[in-house]
Amino acid sequence: QKRVLLVEDNELNRDMMVRRLNRAGLDVSTAGNGQQALDLMVQEKPCVVLMDMNLPIKDGWTASRRAREDERICHIPIIALTAHAMVGDRESALRAGCNGYISKPIEVTSFYDEVSAYLQEPHPAASARDIG
Repeated sequence: QKRVLLVEDNELNRDMMVRRLNRAGLDVSTAGNGQQALDLMVQEKPCVVLMDMNLPIKDGWTASRRAREDERICHIPIIALTAHAMVGDRESALRAGCNGYISKPIEVTSFYDEVSAYLQEPHPAASARDIG
């Protein structure tokens, strides 16, 4: 069974996403801040990380950058989750080492499809040169 790490500090959002991913047959671990996310990435080696970018203690931007610097977990795909669907946020997420981007509020009907794309095959982290 494929394991997903969901990093989300909002309980309602977290519960909704966990239910949706569980229904799709995925095993989901959760973290409420970026430091917990990094610890769980090392311990559990999930197939993909769904990283809220606005987190307490260590935000998603920082946690993503740290993950890319850690050879134990630098290969794990990270998908940024953020309500900041502003121009430039996608690029900022990619620069921080994220492989993809899902904006909030989450569109429940397409959420699993977006996540599953990252479970099928390796997605290398974007390098700065890949970002226009």
